[in-house]
Amino acid sequence: MTDASATPTPRRARVRAPQLTGKGGWLNTGGKEYTLADLRGRIVILDFWTFCCINCLHVLDELRELEEKHRDTVVIIGVHSPKFVHEAEHQAVVDAVERYGVEHPVLDDPELATWKQYAVRAWPTLVVIDPEGYVVAQHAGEGHAHAIERLVAELETEHAAKGTLRRGDGPYVAPEPEPTVLRFPGKALALPSGSFLVSDTTRHQLVELAPDGEGVVRRIGSGARGLHDGPADSATFNEPQGLALLDDGSVVVADTVNHALRRLDLTTGTVTTLAGTGRQWMQGEPTSGPAREVSLSSPWDVAWWQGKLWIAMAGVHQLWAYDPATETVAVTAGTTNEGLVDGPGPEAWFAQPSGLAATADRLWLADSETSALRWVDPDGAVHTAVGTGLFDFGHRDGTAEQALLQHPLGVTALPDGSVAISDTYNHALRRYDPATGEVTTLATDLREPSDAVLVGDEILVVESARHRLTRLRLPEEAVRVESVAHRTRRAATEVAPGEVKLDVIFQAPAGQKLDTRYGPSTRLLVSATPPELLVDGEGPGTDLNRTLTLNKAVAEGVLHVSAMAASCDDDPANEYPACHVHQQDWGVPVRLTEGGADRLPLVLAGMDDLNDQRSQNA
Repeated sequence: MTDASATPTPRRARVRAPQLTGKGGWLNTGGKEYTLADLRGRIVILDFWTFCCINCLHVLDELRELEEKHRDTVVIIGVHSPKFVHEAEHQAVVDAVERYGVEHPVLDDPELATWKQYAVRAWPTLVVIDPEGYVVAQHAGEGHAHAIERLVAELETEHAAKGTLRRGDGPYVAPEPEPTVLRFPGKALALPSGSFLVSDTTRHQLVELAPDGEGVVRRIGSGARGLHDGPADSATFNEPQGLALLDDGSVVVADTVNHALRRLDLTTGTVTTLAGTGRQWMQGEPTSGPAREVSLSSPWDVAWWQGKLWIAMAGVHQLWAYDPATETVAVTAGTTNEGLVDGPGPEAWFAQPSGLAATADRLWLADSETSALRWVDPDGAVHTAVGTGLFDFGHRDGTAEQALLQHPLGVTALPDGSVAISDTYNHALRRYDPATGEVTTLATDLREPSDAVLVGDEILVVESARHRLTRLRLPEEAVRVESVAHRTRRAATEVAPGEVKLDVIFQAPAGQKLDTRYGPSTRLLVSATPPELLVDGEGPGTDLNRTLTLNKAVAEGVLHVSAMAASCDDDPANEYPACHVHQQDWGVPVRLTEGGADRLPLVLAGMDDLNDQRSQNA
């Protein structure tokens, strides 16, 4: 008999969720290991992430409010799935969980076992599992928190009515805090007084250290996450990073998670906001205008060059600039597409630019996700000194054409015209000499160096994962290091040569529809490495599906797919509906094989109804 008063159960696709396995074990659980059976009755959200990925860090921030609001019904589990070799080190994952304030259990999956079981193809990917252990939704990329919030509310109602919802405390156990002076410092700056200003990133503060680089002179910021101006003891930051000294003696701070630039008056300790709205920039928003009215996206470093303050805008793979004369900001280089493409500024592609250093005729930058050292000339054109793209990295010295870095975060100009590179995931300080085109190693046995400051004939390195500044003498001879080279750890997807159907799956969240008021609400951009892999199907378009023609003469390569969809509340009575942008970039390694798949599904949001994605171990 049917109870007519019962809440109707929404019809949605459900797939039994695979088990959670990871060789690295569990973090933030007090040492306990979990299975999905242990979590039955709770709504589980798996967050497939890796700590190098800026989009993954954005999603961590997006999930904080949902995590707090639904703490008694929702369990978020971070499944750490490494891209770089360094990210497969367990201690590096432990560090990253603390560094980024992850307050939920994390499964360390260095061999991508759970990633493969869930057929994940992109960082970040969110998978929603209902209280009965079924996958009910998958979302790739950023901007899905509102959709997941609605789905969670539906699942709470549905499973409370069925008697299958279990409320209570979750499995998260907070680790003990460590009493170090600095905690995962990001960047450092030499001050005219001889002291050093350091961004104490995880503690959301700036710390002025004495000339010895150890004694604390003062702290700026209360230590709480926030965006509040005011005196040193009450102002707040949110994971600050880059620092730059202006001609007036003040310091500009890249306040990364606040998506803002802040100004510190060194004399008074007062903090004010120079640029940004406090909200993350999204596709379609203004890219120039009054600095306090234009949103930014994870500014990671800043440098004064050519009369403007240049910004490494890691969150959208661009360079921006702040003009103090007009108090405006504008994009100076980059298309927002992620990759390594040189040329005029408006046509260049970057991948998480994270470190800047200015000389008279060059702006050097560490382009972290392409493991590259790049530079901008006075005409605004972008050049690559070291690095080949998103998927090759390692520690190899020699000529720049064949040298390799691994996710560098900092770059420092040296007096002889060369540059020191904080080669973060290689735990090394490297040197590139533009006069000879040679890359050498200056020092090893550093722990995630993220920046360095020149002090006379010495260099002060920010050892982020050792929570300190380390003083080194610049060596006259390079360190000998055995060469290693790596490629991304993901297995290639076997596809057929010739025509392959690319399907980007997007299902608008409940109560929403695609926003077509001003034209097409979806966008798709496809390219390939090497370019000759694609015979047909390259370029931009507005449909989320496309037939690609793959060159049978190219054995393997990478398909680069960028998709965007905008959805709005579907309420005719609402003149100003809330709208949301969903976006993701995929880099899909493919191997051309006779008998391989002739369809490549990529889930932006929803479920792939045409194919059980668990059967495709990509």
